[in-house]
Amino acid sequence: MSRYLVRERIAQHAKILPAIEVAPQPALPEVDRSFEMPRALYGAMVAAFLGFIGVLGIGLQSPGLVIPMAIFAFFIIAGFAVPAIWTRLAPDSGQKAMTVEQLMRRGIATHTGRCEGLDAAVQMLVLPVLILGWAIAIVIIAATV
Repeated sequence: MSRYLVRERIAQHAKILPAIEVAPQPALPEVDRSFEMPRALYGAMVAAFLGFIGVLGIGLQSPGLVIPMAIFAFFIIAGFAVPAIWTRLAPDSGQKAMTVEQLMRRGIATHTGRCEGLDAAVQMLVLPVLILGWAIAIVIIAATV
C-alpha cells in the first residue's frame, strides 16, 4: 500500500507542529552516597564474613568445598565492593563517610532516633561477629566428634 502513496500527496495532508521550546533542566538534588558509616566498620564486617569462610574452609577441609567456598568469598567481596565503587561514581557531592573518631564523638541519626557511636558500631558488627563465632563453634564440634 505504501508504494501507492506519493510524497507530494503525503506532504499536502501533513500537519506541521510548531517547534517545542525545551526548558532548562533544574539542577539535580544533592545525593549522599557515602553510607555515612566509617569505612573501617565495613572493613571489619568483610573481615568477619571472610573469616567465617576461612574458618569453615580450613576446619572442614574437603576437595568438594573448594569451589563453593570460593563462590561464597566472591559474593561477599562483590557485596561490599559494588557499593564502594558506586559511592565513588557520583559527582563530587562533598559528602564523605565519617571517620571512626567522628562517629564516636557525634553518634549517628537512625530511623529510630539518635544512636551513640559505640552503640552504632556494636549494632553493625554484632551479626558478623556472631557468624564468625558460629563457624568456630562448628569447627570445634566437628573436630571433637
